[in-house]
Amino acid sequence: MKTNPHIRLSEMARLHGPLMSLRLGQRTVIVGSSPAAAQELLKTHDQVLSGRNVSQFLQNKKPTIHNMNLNFSSEPDDGYRYLRNIYTSKLFSTRAMESRAKTREDKVMEMVKYISSKNGEQVVSIRDLMFVTAVNILGNTLLSMDLVDFEGNGIGACLKGSIKRIVSLALTPQLADLYPKLGRWDFENWYKKVMYIIEEELGGIWKDSLQRKRNGSNLSSDHLQDFTDILIQKGFTNQQINALMEELFTAGTDSMTFTIESFVAELLKNQEVMRKARNEVIETIDGNVVKETDLVHLPFLDACLKETLRLHPPAPLLLPHRAIEACEVMGYKIPKDSQIWINVWAIGRDPEIWHDPLDFKPERFIGSKLNYKGKDFEFLPFGSGRRMCPGEAMASKTILLTVASLILNFDWFLPNMNAPKEPLHVTFKVREQFS
Repeated sequence: MKTNPHIRLSEMARLHGPLMSLRLGQRTVIVGSSPAAAQELLKTHDQVLSGRNVSQFLQNKKPTIHNMNLNFSSEPDDGYRYLRNIYTSKLFSTRAMESRAKTREDKVMEMVKYISSKNGEQVVSIRDLMFVTAVNILGNTLLSMDLVDFEGNGIGACLKGSIKRIVSLALTPQLADLYPKLGRWDFENWYKKVMYIIEEELGGIWKDSLQRKRNGSNLSSDHLQDFTDILIQKGFTNQQINALMEELFTAGTDSMTFTIESFVAELLKNQEVMRKARNEVIETIDGNVVKETDLVHLPFLDACLKETLRLHPPAPLLLPHRAIEACEVMGYKIPKDSQIWINVWAIGRDPEIWHDPLDFKPERFIGSKLNYKGKDFEFLPFGSGRRMCPGEAMASKTILLTVASLILNFDWFLPNMNAPKEPLHVTFKVREQFS
């Protein structure tokens, strides 16, 4: 499988077909690598294939994060639906998004001002810039406060390291999950490491804030409650809130940072595309501040985002599903408890679907009805069905707002340095009219 399993699985699918069965330990893994397979797995049989594999170490008798957030919910049961409804109604609904639009705009402009203070004096890491911006957008949405500044200081200074470690732990296969008979033995203390990060490292960041809210001394104003105000009013414990915050900060920073870095890299590599995007932004925006209401007037930039997500989906295999019951897909029996992987990376680069699939051509989306709402199975960067990412609207708006603001305010240059390909470093110089 190597370090990039989506690439290896794509190669295997060309030999073995769009629906494959693998054995990983004692586990059966089903891999879909075509729009037809994805539609069968995520739509036709969505109900029985919408489980999630949660590590056996989290499924013990005492309360843990199991079933306390969407990713760690084994099945889309009533509890899962309750949590998802809170997300969709209180965080990601049109009304909730509009109420927080100025917060996102302000945080992006804080990033612009920080870059302007450097004005070409030094190269900046796109990954670091975007991480801080994403963290503070979420921090204000969830807790009504910034968590870290662009110099790395603040009560959330440990957040980046904690997220990196928990993502690494989540992606590391556990012997007990590959071989269930070993379920009693946690040879590497995986459970303790995960719970320490969630409850002590992450939970410690907002522990005092939650306590003040519970005491009534730090509640946000009634007309603009933050997410933790709502959770406290609904009776959520700190343990439950920690589980939700882990999910939101991990998904909301890691994927957004990766996508913006890929977006910027593609524009730098494709100067003609960059020229078209810059012209569109400059001709559309009056002044140096981009507002979310401006984004509907930037169709070419939106096409550039879609093309970025086609080539660089932040979750190349999505998050694995699990067969709650056995079923039949494309003439093959899918055993109960099989893992289900959808190789959206392979689908996005399939030459039978996309002309010149390896080329960055945003024009392919101009006039196209394809979007990232989970209805077009040749383009699924956010997934589809019951387990689709509920934060698609916030993510797409924030990414477009950020990149449009960078294009409007700065000229971009790759530094003359012998740096590794990752992370991406860029020199930004304030455009003359804003200097």
